[in-house]
Amino acid sequence: MTKKSDNKRPRASTARRGRFRASIVALVMVAAAAVIFLIISLLHYEPANQPNAIANGNNQSTRDARAQQVSYEVVSSYPHDPTSFTQGLVWHDGTLYESTGLKGESKLRRLEFPSGRVLKEINLASEFFGEGLALVDGRLIQLTWQSHKGFVYDLNTFRQLQEFAYDTEGWGLTYDGKNLILSDGSSDLFYLDPQTFKPIRKLAVTMNGKPISELNELEFIDGEIWANVWQTDLIVRINPSTGRVASFLNLKGILAPSDKTGREDVLNGIAYDAERKRIFVTGKLWPRIFEIRVTK
Repeated sequence: MTKKSDNKRPRASTARRGRFRASIVALVMVAAAAVIFLIISLLHYEPANQPNAIANGNNQSTRDARAQQVSYEVVSSYPHDPTSFTQGLVWHDGTLYESTGLKGESKLRRLEFPSGRVLKEINLASEFFGEGLALVDGRLIQLTWQSHKGFVYDLNTFRQLQEFAYDTEGWGLTYDGKNLILSDGSSDLFYLDPQTFKPIRKLAVTMNGKPISELNELEFIDGEIWANVWQTDLIVRINPSTGRVASFLNLKGILAPSDKTGREDVLNGIAYDAERKRIFVTGKLWPRIFEIRVTK
């Protein structure tokens, strides 16, 4: 009996130790799981109101970054014919060239700077509504609105050299040193060969991740496409590689009440003096052309 009793006590003690060890192991596993969960939670933590793309630090943050408003100052202003329904504006060799709209009133003009006096002009046929204007190798290239027809002129004489056709409406036009860029009022820009006027590619333009339409007069400035947005006071600055609007100017109030005649239409017209880094803007039926400088 003694042996049997002695033999039972060690077995009971061993069982208790086994249960104790099992409890310890279970507690350790629970604690480890809690630590792992905490670590995962911290890795996925994002501060309140911070966009996912920026918090994750991936490339999407660049694509989704919101367009920033930049400041500007008015350097000077100059007289502008308040009867000019400005559709295109080009600076070249100390002179401004202008395309104006409205059927029966559309013109191509050379303007003396800074007086704004008309040095030379020709009228378009009454069925045409003049639109964007660009300069390519001594040739002025002018669009029309809904006629799907453009005109090429000699820079000096304004003699018409040729006509060309395009499939879209014609709104704005600029030249990036290689291709013409055309706007048609949509959120797309169209690249054209400057000799054949055949389409090369299409660029979809977005602002804050969404298409932005009503793109109008265009100007190529230091590697960016600047565009008036019709019926607004905005000029957007477009990355020609991505189509994304990185920044914009709001020119609301640039035309002082004392300069208003009561006939003014929307802001439209951008020209760039690349040699002196000067930017000129105006509007349809505006009595002033403004030289502006970006300050931020």
